[in-house]
Amino acid sequence: MVNGSRSPARPDATDDMTAAISAVAEAHGNRPDALLEIYHDIQERLGHIPEVALPIIARALNISRAEARGVFTFYHDFRAQPAGRHVVKLCRAEACQAMGCRQLEEHLTGKLGIRMSETTPNGAITLEAVYCLGNCALSPAVMIDGKLIGRVSAERIDALLCALDAGGAA
Repeated sequence: MVNGSRSPARPDATDDMTAAISAVAEAHGNRPDALLEIYHDIQERLGHIPEVALPIIARALNISRAEARGVFTFYHDFRAQPAGRHVVKLCRAEACQAMGCRQLEEHLTGKLGIRMSETTPNGAITLEAVYCLGNCALSPAVMIDGKLIGRVSAERIDALLCALDAGGAA
């Protein structure tokens, strides 16, 4: 152990984190068919699914690391790093593209000083792409902290960001 807080086999995992990951897998009976539920529970508990979780889960479920990684990377809602205090999801599906989501993306990335899938340096906002929020009639659409918002313009997104008390600043 290094300083009593890290596992020597996994230098990025605290003992508490490793125990939490193992406990979630065990709570699901270490069943391979519960992999998605395990990922959801870990992300709910830790705010993300750390890289060190994948081999722990693979071992607990008796599946390959490749399978654990493949499922993790296939689903876009699972994140390897903690999200910001607020998550802004920008729809990039065809209807939203036709209604200006690319310009909205340029505006957002310029205003926040980050690219898609990044978090502002102050940890306030994570910007993510999604490929259909099911709000096509009101495109372009965003989801902010789980709230769906349609007909979003640059001016409206600026107001929404200010309302987050983040001021839109990176």
